[in-house]
Amino acid sequence: METKRAFIAVIISLVILVGYQYFFMPGVHQPPVQQQKQQPARTTAAPQLVQPAPRAAAPQLSQPAAAPATTDNTAVPSAAMNGRDITVRTSLYTAVISENGGVIKSFTLNKYRESLAADSPRKELIKTSSPQDLPLNFYWGQGGNMTLPLFKANRLQVTTSPNGQQTLTMSATLKSGLKIQRIMTFTDNSYLIGLTIKVENKTLSPLRGAPYLQLINRPFAQGSSKTSFLFNGPASYVNGKLEEIKPKTLRKKGPEVFQGKLDWAAYEGTYFMCGIIPQTKSPSTVQMALTGKDTIITTVSGSLSTISAGNAREYSYGLYFGPKKLSILKDVGFNLDKTVNFGWFDLIAKPTLYLLNFLDRYVHNYGVAIILVTILFKLILWPISHKGMKSMKTMQKIQPKMAKLREKYKDNKDKLNQEMILLYKTYKINPLGGCLPMVVQIPVFFALYRVLLQTIELRHAPFMLWINDLSAPDRLSIGFNIPYLHGIPVLTLLMGVSMFVQQKMTPTTGDPTQAKIMLFLPVVFTFMFLNFASGLVLYWFVNNLLSIGQQYYINKSIDD
Repeated sequence: METKRAFIAVIISLVILVGYQYFFMPGVHQPPVQQQKQQPARTTAAPQLVQPAPRAAAPQLSQPAAAPATTDNTAVPSAAMNGRDITVRTSLYTAVISENGGVIKSFTLNKYRESLAADSPRKELIKTSSPQDLPLNFYWGQGGNMTLPLFKANRLQVTTSPNGQQTLTMSATLKSGLKIQRIMTFTDNSYLIGLTIKVENKTLSPLRGAPYLQLINRPFAQGSSKTSFLFNGPASYVNGKLEEIKPKTLRKKGPEVFQGKLDWAAYEGTYFMCGIIPQTKSPSTVQMALTGKDTIITTVSGSLSTISAGNAREYSYGLYFGPKKLSILKDVGFNLDKTVNFGWFDLIAKPTLYLLNFLDRYVHNYGVAIILVTILFKLILWPISHKGMKSMKTMQKIQPKMAKLREKYKDNKDKLNQEMILLYKTYKINPLGGCLPMVVQIPVFFALYRVLLQTIELRHAPFMLWINDLSAPDRLSIGFNIPYLHGIPVLTLLMGVSMFVQQKMTPTTGDPTQAKIMLFLPVVFTFMFLNFASGLVLYWFVNNLLSIGQQYYINKSIDD
């Protein structure tokens, strides 16, 4: 039974760790993607009123009494589409908005950088330079060809004062007779941007159409779209449910459509996001589509309506371009905090994140906070692990009695099992108790794994000495390149040594096969942990040290 238990423990550990290493680790820490070269503007087909997928029924759109005219969203011709750029500066970001379509050409975050390099530029959320592939193009109508309207801005520089607010107004008149006015509101200490679009009918006939606002995004970091474990792609919160669609699903099945009460639609990276928040009580439709290799088009549309001659309609949106930081998203509201999704481990991961942030406010070091959280978890799990360790030590002490029973009842398995059970009861032993500490740690391990790789608080967070990013693998540079490793994984090796010491101290049942397997396990774990986040390795190393102390105490107390 002891040998079988050891094999089960090894197999479970290997399946879990190898599975995560193979499927989930590629592409997590890659250098930032290079921007595409400038491409000429191209004319695209306007979005169509889409029919939702079978999971959501489309609302019936009422028809107006008089048949309205269709719209042409082409701007009034100008000498050239050479709109100016407007620069927006706040304490949190710097944005560049083009008069060509009113789209965002650049959006850099002041508090985050692309990498840890000393000369690393600020984090850029716009990963293309093609005018037609930039986010926040607005369209009103029912279809037809669409080009970017040429807007006229009321200013070329927008700079917010501390805790202040500034607006930018842009206007364009289309061939159809529609006048489009875009009003953007920027708040100095907030990533939330207000967008109000006024559509005015300057013709003598009613016009019928619906509003469409598009997000167009490419991955924020190279290789992130290939990472299976950490979600990167389009998402929405509709009808009280989080919908996350992987790009490979769009590639296989085509566009996804959701309809109903839409809180937000967004493109998510691991640490950053770009989102649209429609400010309307009526149902909205969001369509997510993949074009090219990795470009995601997210279109938020409203219901059809008629604008009579000389009248106007206003459409309001919130825009969030910024970090996926739980505290900030909760303050913004609109259920944006749902983007920080830990899946099955949410119940453990979110309290762990709150605890890490709470401790960091006092110790000002997330590495120290991880150590303190590890100690706290160890104290909480102490009774369970203590019981398991004590059970294994007692098992070792009664091995001579068990050997006698096996010899005495070697021809009567039923009687042997009865005597074994009686022996366990006499000494109050759970034969599976030795595996319990590892089993209990698995949810905690994966919850912390998700927190360390998925939350922006740990991105580029230093610990001490050579460990300058707790979300990245542990490597000590020694002046020359080491194949595959590119440095010495000092903390990982220390973790392996501590696990070896722990295994040597762990009582065995006299089965040499089990002993060999358990001593080989630290080698396997060390290899598997090579590309894990250094913060996770730190947790496991400190946990091993605490377990060594606990095992020493138990061994000494029982021997005495």
